[in-house]
Amino acid sequence: MKATLIYGAGDVRVEDVPDPTLQNPTDAIVRITHSCICGSDLWPYKSREQTEQGARIGHEFIGMVEETGSDVGRVQKGDLVVAPFFYADGTCEYCRAGLTTACPNGSAWGAETDGGQGEAARVPFADAVLMKLDVPHDSALMPSLLTLSDVFGTGHHAAVSAAVGPGKDVAVIGDGAVGLLAVLAAKRLGAERIVLMGHHKDRTDLGREFGATDVVEERGEEGEQKLRDLLGSDGVHSAIEAVGYEQSLTSAINVTKPGGHVGIVGVPQSGELPNLAAKFTKNITIAGGIAPTQANMHELLPDVLDGTVEPGRVFDRTIPLDETPEGYRAMNAREALKVLVRP
Repeated sequence: MKATLIYGAGDVRVEDVPDPTLQNPTDAIVRITHSCICGSDLWPYKSREQTEQGARIGHEFIGMVEETGSDVGRVQKGDLVVAPFFYADGTCEYCRAGLTTACPNGSAWGAETDGGQGEAARVPFADAVLMKLDVPHDSALMPSLLTLSDVFGTGHHAAVSAAVGPGKDVAVIGDGAVGLLAVLAAKRLGAERIVLMGHHKDRTDLGREFGATDVVEERGEEGEQKLRDLLGSDGVHSAIEAVGYEQSLTSAINVTKPGGHVGIVGVPQSGELPNLAAKFTKNITIAGGIAPTQANMHELLPDVLDGTVEPGRVFDRTIPLDETPEGYRAMNAREALKVLVRP
């Protein structure tokens, strides 16, 4: 079969790889029908050291179950399913608590199993991992359903971590797909006013459609002050950091009111927690991390199915699998927000 491999910075290729096979009785083989490129895939695309052997990449997919192991009973051949970006066994103490990304037996796609940007994948712990979709395989909902794998679930995790709720003012820092879907998630959770901090007009326009009441284009101290001026207050109750840079987390802490909450889901690009003095003096709670989408996609599914939310609107380009390298180039060059891949 064909699959996407990354060899180094800027070097993504689609090549022939062995077909996946069942290795454990809890496995399933899924023939992938929809996949995509994530903003987090761009970090290795920008910086990965060149190697002679490529590594599988991609972690979001929908597909049809083709084969199941002897211990798999909840899903069966022919089921249409969506997979979370991090698989977990569903039985450990962390899975039972809803923190599936802490599962000691789990991992991300491509690390110890197949990547999501390919024609098929072996799915460990299939009964726990895969969520069945009762829709036609060509449904117009497929892009939105695919976001349950990662970006919408991650935006939701950010909003929950930031304690977003009815009547609260929220700042979302970052206008990538996760930031935009954090806006959508905050709106869904009842936020009263949502300020999106981003400077790409096509993206912030979509953010307004998702529920942002205001947009701040400026960055750093200038942007922080403009947000306060817009709200006529000393900041927001909840801030969401969806970038991963020290400056964006610094701003998130700066614009949060004393006693407020910051939810972080941007992949950190350093090992430091910046602006710790402000966090301490204002008694700000910082939470968040890798989103447990295996747990929260079940909560979000009904609103996608009935059209209450349309997170799939973040996809602005669709390509065949063979053109995945071009998809990476386009996203890295900010010519595309999020690319859908059809094997």
